[in-house]
Amino acid sequence: MTEAYWNGTRIAASDDIVTVEGNAYFPRDAVNPAVLVDSATTSVCPWKGTAHYHSLRVGDAENRDAAWYYPEPKDAAREIKDRIAFWKGVEIR
Repeated sequence: MTEAYWNGTRIAASDDIVTVEGNAYFPRDAVNPAVLVDSATTSVCPWKGTAHYHSLRVGDAENRDAAWYYPEPKDAAREIKDRIAFWKGVEIR
């Protein structure tokens, strides 16, 4: 089981992880939706496509744009569609 923790709270857990460029992509339904806050931030990867972001909120703490996903990845990255990855202090165990 791979788990993601931030601010002392488990925010995601799954046995179905896809690893791309060293990042663990969790199925969307394995992430606690209560910690996700929509963000208008996007970025572009030449081979994966346009990433969209969520901030994380646990208690009173917020971690801006600490989760990203590709709603419509390019064909080369189709395995990460509907999956979420983390950074900015999120611990993957």
